[in-house]
Amino acid sequence: MTDSRTVGPSDGKATAACLLAALAVLSVGPTVRPSHAQDTLPIGYGTLKRDDIVVRFATDQLEIQILPLAEYVIRLLAPDTYRSLEQLLKTKGRELSGAAQRAGVERPTLVMVTFFGLLPQARFSPEDVNVTSRGRLFRPVGFVPLSPRWSSYQLEAHEQAVAIYLFEDGISFREGMTVSYQGLANDSWTGVLPTLDRERARVMARASLQPKP
Repeated sequence: MTDSRTVGPSDGKATAACLLAALAVLSVGPTVRPSHAQDTLPIGYGTLKRDDIVVRFATDQLEIQILPLAEYVIRLLAPDTYRSLEQLLKTKGRELSGAAQRAGVERPTLVMVTFFGLLPQARFSPEDVNVTSRGRLFRPVGFVPLSPRWSSYQLEAHEQAVAIYLFEDGISFREGMTVSYQGLANDSWTGVLPTLDRERARVMARASLQPKP
């Protein structure tokens, strides 16, 4: 079934923004080669916000947010947001490479997953976030935590736990997909695809108007 409930804790979003900013100043390590890393789309012409593309749904205790980190997707975000995410991936590159190596996956698909606590002592289970794409079920093969609360598996109200998930290659963000968690399913990515297509066309148009070097 599809859970249509939507909640938006503004303080959680602010914390996420601060987290990205803090990570951006850390030392940069070697980067993993994510699936579909190459993209011909010019960088720096996107205008989308994270909220325009994030998949979110809620249980009784948690809100879950899913943000694909494929270049096809994040190059459509506003330049500051794109640079923050790219810097984040570089910063965590050594850990991502290690997680991919342990899983035996050469070109992982990367997804940022955020759990927001809606109630005190809200429990979350990282392994229960799955993605169905092209008729195939993908389970996470590794995690790189971005917040100290990740290992606790429990959140207080308004707290969050964030991690980059690694999946095997094969998830297509250019098509509809379904995200599931403990019996709940959300296929709202299908509704995001027209937004991505429109913005991609606009990005190409903006780039074409720039003077040739």
